[in-house]
Amino acid sequence: MTFDAATPDGSNGSLKSAISPDGVPALDETYRVPARCGVAVRIKKHQLIEVQNTHGTQVCDFWAFCDPDHQEFLSMAHTRTSLSSVFPKVGDQIVSNVRRPMFEITEDTSPGVHDTLLSCCDINRYKILGCTDYHDNCTDNLRMAMIAIALKAPKIPDPFNLWMNIPIAPDGKTAFEPTVCKPKDTIKLSALCDAIVVMSACPQDMNAINGRDGLPTELHFRVLG
Repeated sequence: MTFDAATPDGSNGSLKSAISPDGVPALDETYRVPARCGVAVRIKKHQLIEVQNTHGTQVCDFWAFCDPDHQEFLSMAHTRTSLSSVFPKVGDQIVSNVRRPMFEITEDTSPGVHDTLLSCCDINRYKILGCTDYHDNCTDNLRMAMIAIALKAPKIPDPFNLWMNIPIAPDGKTAFEPTVCKPKDTIKLSALCDAIVVMSACPQDMNAINGRDGLPTELHFRVLG
């Protein structure tokens, strides 16, 4: 089997969710990430991106690729090594696969529970969970959000899972729990390089990460100069 990082296994509204043809935002304008979909945005060094958990229950898969060299990307493995922690917090810098700082977390109104361990969901994850038909997934949302701004995903990195609550027990076991946010909690990150950011309103509805009712919802974001 040949793996193609850029080709989606299905389709959804992510293909039509671009905020502009090339992903360039209007500064200070609030944009929507539809439930179960992904959106890509270009940000410049020193700009801020603020992501809002609009309803307080939604996980956001967050990726970033350096621009113009998309082979350098935000890496959770390298970030964990850099921070000696699995929980980035305000004041921490999150880094690329060549260990270059890409963002600094400057503000977080939530309790700060985010995940750096788990991969993004994909078609095979949902097959394992029992789906027989196509299920929206964050991997395809990344691919389609990039296509929507005329780019191709070069890789499928592990995302920075904003607000994803994955407690780690003393024996190393993990669990999928609902977010501990309140509506309109935000996280703000300062860009330390030019980047393409992709956000997916995770479509997981087969465990509790998006709430006990398993209903994915929208997110919002804005880029600040």
